[in-house]
Amino acid sequence: MALACLGIVFLVIILLLSFRRPLYQAILGGLLTTALLYRIPPAALFQQTAHVFTDWGSLSVLVSLYLITYLQQMLEARHQIKLAQQDLNNLFHSRRINAAGASLFIGLLPSAAAMILCGDIVKDATEGYLSPKEQAFVTSWFRHIPESALPTYASVLLMSNLSGVPLGSFISGMLIPVSVLSLLGYFPYLHRLPKGSGTPETAERCKNVLHLLQHLWTLLAILGLILIFKLSAVSAILVVILAAIIVYHFQFRELLAIFRNAFDVNLLLNTFLVLVLKEFIEYTGVLNELPAALAVLPIPAYLIFALFFFIGGAISGTNGIIALGTSSAFAAIDGGMPLMVLLMCMCHAASQVSPTHICLVVASDYFNISLGALIRKTLPAALAFGLLMIGYYNLLRLL
Repeated sequence: MALACLGIVFLVIILLLSFRRPLYQAILGGLLTTALLYRIPPAALFQQTAHVFTDWGSLSVLVSLYLITYLQQMLEARHQIKLAQQDLNNLFHSRRINAAGASLFIGLLPSAAAMILCGDIVKDATEGYLSPKEQAFVTSWFRHIPESALPTYASVLLMSNLSGVPLGSFISGMLIPVSVLSLLGYFPYLHRLPKGSGTPETAERCKNVLHLLQHLWTLLAILGLILIFKLSAVSAILVVILAAIIVYHFQFRELLAIFRNAFDVNLLLNTFLVLVLKEFIEYTGVLNELPAALAVLPIPAYLIFALFFFIGGAISGTNGIIALGTSSAFAAIDGGMPLMVLLMCMCHAASQVSPTHICLVVASDYFNISLGALIRKTLPAALAFGLLMIGYYNLLRLL
């Protein structure tokens, strides 16, 4: 019954989106349906909503989203993103590399707001060749590829810790899945872009590399602060903003104007509501019923857990399903590295079509399309990836 109610919640959201209602209205409809179907008391509704602000893990998403928007506007004011794209053009003379490579690089930053920076570059590289829906898919798909495998993301560290699989072994096992993700993103859309970028070739490649580093130093600094000095995303972005104020000689009046303009009300509101929906779903405890429901299926245990991680990941997000299901999966199956690779890949595929995934909200807002349109565009690639990874798991087991 609880699972059926959850299906109704997501159906309400999908229907409202299909009727061209704004995302915040669709999520509000899902929140109201969740509260009614699960009979959540008013006090609990208030407590779970307030938890978005009292839990730093949730609040930091909103704070980092604002800060990265602030940094983006600072970079735009000094034309740094535009200059970085020109550097990429001068180096590779390829729109395809601009769109995919920049998104992959920026995807090293564990922040949903990095989608905005990816969107800037993808839009410039593909404008006139891809539709807004296709641009949103390219931005979201390539930006998230590093998230599937790198220990800069909490999900990888968490599953490695719970499963006991060494990170080095896992990363080596993810080389093929990362390649598959790149190909699944490339062939539907990027191969349609012209090979060249229309810019004249130059012989000063070293100089162009230095210029690229010069124009992207802010992103490199954020990544270094997170990876080397173990700062949080919020702290790293704040440090870089302060450094950028000095380096680019910003005046107080400029900073004040950016302070106001960086408040993207729709983006912050939509993100907040998605975080609240996630809190409501976690409160219901419905995810605890998924393993028993899937256990009745006449399929191998590894497929049961693959489905569990895909469905649960689409509902609660990657970290939630990893925390809930990893120990059970590795207790039931002596899977080692192949099982961790499979489960992480299923989580990754699910996250690309999850209505509770913050990055999808950011991408759909940026390209002015509905969240449902982005999910429909992504679903075939996500399902194909999941099926291919099931085959890859069986191949790893044989080897």
